[in-house]
Amino acid sequence: MAMERISQLFRQATGCEPQSVTLLAGAGSNRQYFRVCGCGRCFVAVIGTNKEENDAFVSLANTFKQYGLPVPEVIATSDDGMVYLQEDLGDQSLYARIAEGRANGGEYSEEEIEIIAKTIRILPSFQFLPVVHEEARSLFGKCYPQSEMDRTSIFFDLNYFKYCFLKLKEIEFNEYKLQHDFEALADDLLADDENTFLYRDFQSRNVMLKDEEPYFIDFQGGRKGPIYYDVASFLWQSSANFSEELRERLIDEYLQALQPYKQMTKEAFMPKLHLFILFRLLQVLGAYGYRGLWEKKEYFINSIPLAIKNLKHELSLGTCDAYPYLKEVCEAIISPPLTVRIFSFSFKKGIPADDSGNGGGYVFDCRSSNNPGRYAEYKALTGLDKPVIDFLENDGEIVDFLSHVYEIVDFHVNRFIERGFTNLQICFGCTGGRHRSVYSAQHTAEHIHQKFGVEVILCHREQNITQVFK
Repeated sequence: MAMERISQLFRQATGCEPQSVTLLAGAGSNRQYFRVCGCGRCFVAVIGTNKEENDAFVSLANTFKQYGLPVPEVIATSDDGMVYLQEDLGDQSLYARIAEGRANGGEYSEEEIEIIAKTIRILPSFQFLPVVHEEARSLFGKCYPQSEMDRTSIFFDLNYFKYCFLKLKEIEFNEYKLQHDFEALADDLLADDENTFLYRDFQSRNVMLKDEEPYFIDFQGGRKGPIYYDVASFLWQSSANFSEELRERLIDEYLQALQPYKQMTKEAFMPKLHLFILFRLLQVLGAYGYRGLWEKKEYFINSIPLAIKNLKHELSLGTCDAYPYLKEVCEAIISPPLTVRIFSFSFKKGIPADDSGNGGGYVFDCRSSNNPGRYAEYKALTGLDKPVIDFLENDGEIVDFLSHVYEIVDFHVNRFIERGFTNLQICFGCTGGRHRSVYSAQHTAEHIHQKFGVEVILCHREQNITQVFK
């Protein structure tokens, strides 16, 4: 049925029969996306489940396109409004484009930073379209599910945090005291009243790159609202793991692009931005709680520690000081964190004791892997030295071994974070505690810290080396 509806709309728009209709990977919504091609032309067909939401996208896209903003052109819409064809922007999102920097723990290349900067420089042209072109203010009437960010929508998000994160994490709180601070926070968030457009879901997954130029999608949830929200959403997206230095640089890029529309100094901008960062973090923790703690989706569980890390930083800046009970609740979230202790050791000298009092954890035996210590050129070296690393990785047995270890310990770390446990110990032993166990412990420590952002204390016991990843 879906294929026939798409084919019919394609025929109406082009006069041609489609030669292929391919289902595309879905996102977080219930909409379905297809690439439909024929007569040398390709479009993306969208089948929505809500006509009002579809109408919002089509109307906003047409308005943005009218004023020259980089969005996909809507080619055709079905009579019932449930299916539409839009310009095919290809398959590369900004999220995919900067995957290497994300995988490197937020160490982005200059090329990646430039495409991120190019994206945020375009943001003010969306936000101030209804200000610059007064007739474009009619777009607010097309927004779904409402025309502006108001008190009700703020409380939807704050209650999402309360019931889908705090409750599921079993964090105790006083409902009345928390509500009092929520009221004060809502007052401050709504203090500005301008005719600016709030994109709402401005993040790297919703930016497509065509010939290295950003195009913007999934703006149907946009509405009238403050400019700070989108900057907070984009730069504090947990999975992006932007460094503070990079965020500062990108804020400068944004403020420079903002100047033709609104004269604002960084000193004036930052306090309000941090307020929206706090709000956005509470909102995403609610989403991660529902998708992760309740629905058990791994991606969202993995995102919780990164969001908590960002929340911890905001608390350290005093962003929450005006809301004392909310601050108390947030401090309960960030403390105590999980600490993972990882050891390398020699079985000849015994398994390391667990001084945390937690007990349990893992002891992995690395002696099944080929031993560099059997060869004279490696005897005096350790698993931290490049010749030994090259030997183990070229041999491959230890790499395969660790792939299975990661699968096990990742699950354990996830569950300990989810349940609020504070300690986990992982030990790697080999004959002398010098080569295979050291390599395995070092790589596991780096893997866990990079993936989960938790504190890892690494001890190569037989080398008397301790390293802390924070």
